[in-house]
Amino acid sequence: MSPNRILFRVENLRKDYVMGEVTVSALRGVDLEIFRGEFLTIIGPSGSGKSTLLNIIGGLDTPTAGKVWFENEDLSQYSQARLTLYRRRHIGFVFQFYNLIPNLTARENVEMATEISNRPMDSLRALELVGLCDRSDHFPSQLSGGEQQRVAIARAVAKQPEILLCDEPTGALDYSTGKVVLALLRDINRNIGTTVVIITHNAAVGGMADRMVRIKDGHVAEVRVNPRPLEAHEIEW
Repeated sequence: MSPNRILFRVENLRKDYVMGEVTVSALRGVDLEIFRGEFLTIIGPSGSGKSTLLNIIGGLDTPTAGKVWFENEDLSQYSQARLTLYRRRHIGFVFQFYNLIPNLTARENVEMATEISNRPMDSLRALELVGLCDRSDHFPSQLSGGEQQRVAIARAVAKQPEILLCDEPTGALDYSTGKVVLALLRDINRNIGTTVVIITHNAAVGGMADRMVRIKDGHVAEVRVNPRPLEAHEIEW
């Protein structure tokens, strides 16, 4: 892979949490590259360090040691104010729970994100991408769980970020709806070119990825390239 395709580079990344007299090491020297435009899954059980890794890449947390490079900039040297600007301009987040504002419509929830972007997408265009233009004036309580997650994805995409970081995006959804959301994330990756990283404990999702990274006990245990990534409807769990 050409060096100019590298969007993120993580070098010897460590993260320790001090809890009283006990120090817990969530990451123990992680090395990883994320390439521009790829669909990557990071798989591991609860407590393996995968969400900690995502939070550091996304600027929600800072490492104890090591480097995180975004393009040619070292995020580990950023101030909190600069990390906030970085998150606003470059990162889209999709979480397990949708975090929609209940008294705002779907369109208004999306517009909340566009207000902090320096190159926003029209909110209705973002909702169109997730197939919810006809539900733009509905409140979260009037939407199903899958529809709320699609609004959350539209909100993230409307910022036109370089990367979508998705932490267990299907964890609160049933099997069929989860597949719809996974297919949507793959479509966004292919059609817009957004880099997508999915954190999950579900190993089957790794079959969809261009590359699958397995995290175990704070280490990268495996990196596997899929010669033919599966479609969402082809995976089973």
